[in-house]
Parts: sequence; C-alpha cells; structure tokens
Amino acid sequence: MEATIQVRQRGTLTLPAELREKYGIRPGDTFRLVDLDGVFVLTPMVPMVAELAREIEQARLEAGLSVGELLNNLREQRERYYRENYAGSESG
Repeated sequence: MEATIQVRQRGTLTLPAELREKYGIRPGDTFRLVDLDGVFVLTPMVPMVAELAREIEQARLEAGLSVGELLNNLREQRERYYRENYAGSESG
C-alpha cells in the first residue's frame, strides 16, 4: 500500500484508516521512528509492563487465585528466598 500523508501543525501525522485497521493501531499506541538516511521507518513499541501484567493476570486466573492470595504467595516466596540466600550471611 502506498499513501500520501501530510505533516500538520505541531508535527502531527495521520495514518490512513486502512493501515490503522489492518495493524490494529489504536490511539495512544507508541512507535519508534528510525531515520535510515532520509527513509523513515515506524516500528511499534510493545510496552513490556502492560504485556507482563496481562501474562500475570492470565496466570492468576488459570490458577484460580484471588489478588490477595497471589500477593500473599509472592510475599512468602520473597521471604523464603531472602532466608535461603541472605539470612546466614549477615555479620554483626
């Protein structure tokens, strides 16, 4: 596909609706602009935090845990890890 776009005030560009629909681009999506010696390439940036949050939520649902149970289990794991790795190495 080839399209003509125009730079508007404040540098705003509008991507054609056909491209936004084809690639599922929504308002607020973030892209990296790479300048290849005058050829501009847009690549989507996948926010890692949001992706990780979705994966954690999916795992929580699959395990049948409430948020409280998940946090309690995390706290217990963190305490166990600390005891196993640091509790005996303190001097003082």
